[in-house]
Amino acid sequence: MSKLIVKVRQWHAQFFDLVSYLQSPFLLIVRLYWGWQLAQSGWGKLHHLSNVGEYFATLGLPMPAQMAAFIACVEFSAAFSSLSAWPRGSQAWLTVNLTMAYVIGDREALLSFFSDPDKFVAAAPFAFLMVALIV
Repeated sequence: MSKLIVKVRQWHAQFFDLVSYLQSPFLLIVRLYWGWQLAQSGWGKLHHLSNVGEYFATLGLPMPAQMAAFIACVEFSAAFSSLSAWPRGSQAWLTVNLTMAYVIGDREALLSFFSDPDKFVAAAPFAFLMVALIV
């Protein structure tokens, strides 16, 4: 029995050594994919500022046109700064941005966190917010 326990411990140690070794490449792949998605989102907002501004006006945000330009620039620039040597700074901006997207733009999904988690997870800001928190 002790040989089995020793073998399992060796497998366990080897597995976690491998996982530790693959952590940086995995985070790089996540950053590249997520950065591409975020760049596309910001680029789309930059090219349709009037539509985004109108949507922000329907939400009751102050200065909707300026807010649309600011949010589009934050998303577009954060996509590239997430690949920089200091990605946590850009992730802080994005975390605030995406949390406010939940609070202001998708309040119903936010309030259904406990009652209907599927609605919370299906909301548009969820994937970006989770990756911003992970990275």
